[in-house]
Amino acid sequence: MTTTINNKNKKPNVPNLRFKEFQGEWEKCTLEDVMNFSTTRVNSSELNEGNYISTENMLQDYQGIVDAKSVPEDVNVISFSCGDILISNIRPYLKKVWKATYNGGCSSDVFVLKANDNIESDYLHYVIANDKFINFVMSGAKGVKMPRGDKNQMKTYSLSLPQIQEQKKIGKMLSLLDERIATQNKIIEDLKKLKSAIIEKVFNGKHSERLQLDNVGSYIRGLTYSSNDVVEHGGTLVMRSNNIVNGSLLDYNNNVVFVNKQMSAEQQLQNGDVVICMANGSSSLVGKSSFYDGSCHSPITVGAFCGIYRSKEPIVKWLFQTNKYRRYIWNSLQGGNGAIANLNGEDILNMSFSIPNATIKNTCVKMLTSMDSALENNMSLYALYTLQKQYLLRQMFI
Repeated sequence: MTTTINNKNKKPNVPNLRFKEFQGEWEKCTLEDVMNFSTTRVNSSELNEGNYISTENMLQDYQGIVDAKSVPEDVNVISFSCGDILISNIRPYLKKVWKATYNGGCSSDVFVLKANDNIESDYLHYVIANDKFINFVMSGAKGVKMPRGDKNQMKTYSLSLPQIQEQKKIGKMLSLLDERIATQNKIIEDLKKLKSAIIEKVFNGKHSERLQLDNVGSYIRGLTYSSNDVVEHGGTLVMRSNNIVNGSLLDYNNNVVFVNKQMSAEQQLQNGDVVICMANGSSSLVGKSSFYDGSCHSPITVGAFCGIYRSKEPIVKWLFQTNKYRRYIWNSLQGGNGAIANLNGEDILNMSFSIPNATIKNTCVKMLTSMDSALENNMSLYALYTLQKQYLLRQMFI
């Protein structure tokens, strides 16, 4: 008996999104077909903090690297060359991937991937700096507390390759997008520094007026609930420490929890409320604060490890971003002996600050409000660029 294969319904091996000038199917292969893991060594005496890479100075979420804090003395480490792809092999889910822009050396916990003649290094970079690849690595990772990837498993990763010219164009476009994302991030960091400098200038002056938080506002405790109260949707939206973006708007769109429990009218967040992390296993997170813009459409409050400071005085939200506020927090946490560092409402209400007179204060409020708007707009733009990149990685690769 002869079997006839009907190729009419066969899906061509091409991506969902493609530059129109390119035709033809992509070639299926594995990672081992297009790269080699570097085993070449270099002595650490030839390296410095600027060209030594370890897992500690690689940034999460494909954000690149920073200078190393130290370099091991007189040991042989793995060498890398400009254009190589480096990936941290400890906790691969942290997404520490970097395309080298210079020659150097790295610790043994960092894998160095060298592209061969079948693949452009930019294209290989985006194969590796891709959630699809990271998920594959994690599926074969070994260890629980500190999982590590398996080189042999990585080599089996399936991908598809277009011709070199198409690889170059895809890699170039994504590189340009990464440059724009980096520029946008620099704009945001510069705005944050400017805002911080303005805040310190405004509130560090020798002003005659003094404001105590107890006199212009109130403190409200968060909602206590148990794991049995948590529901998938439809209940009360509860903000926790991870929703507090320090010095910025409260993030009520990501990593949220709904609970089937009634909050009091007082616990319902109102426009202008300051949300404070009051307790956390990490003392460095205690005291961080966000402000609520009143735009959430669901009933919304905060959990028991957070608190709400409510005031009609518009300048108070920036008081929570001063160095003096941070000193108050540090002093309040001293002497605690529990596993969880915590504040209480009195700690917040007893804080007092020197503020400018009414005329200058109103001008400062307008200026800082404009700064906050500029920051939020640029952060939204950064998020859109990032979403665009994620979309392209899903649609332009097989």
